[in-house]
Amino acid sequence: QVQLVESGGGLVQAGGSLRLSCAAASGRSFSSIIMAWFRQAPGKEREFVAAIAWSDSDTNYDDSVKGRFTISRDNAKKTVYLQMNSLKLEDTAVYYCAARFGGVVYRNGRLYDYWGQGTQVTVSS
Repeated sequence: QVQLVESGGGLVQAGGSLRLSCAAASGRSFSSIIMAWFRQAPGKEREFVAAIAWSDSDTNYDDSVKGRFTISRDNAKKTVYLQMNSLKLEDTAVYYCAARFGGVVYRNGRLYDYWGQGTQVTVSS
């Protein structure tokens, strides 16, 4: 079992930056955990944003955020971050943190077993 709590969302102007945090809590070892960020805009399906493997920091990004977003982790705090720079209007969505044990940095949300409650990111013009 993993509990995930996101924070850091808010309102930002286009071109600005935000950093999302996802604090994880579990009685299991984090050595095999994979953590990811997904987002869902109104009227759209949930989509993959980025993922990171705790063991070797292998990462995976959607093409729409490559070069603008960076996923990272803090071992001591058991927290995953999503640094979002050069934000665009189309980045507006609810951002969800997800996790699974084992495997690789999957892009398919169905392969993640644990989800946070989400945090709203709104980019204005």
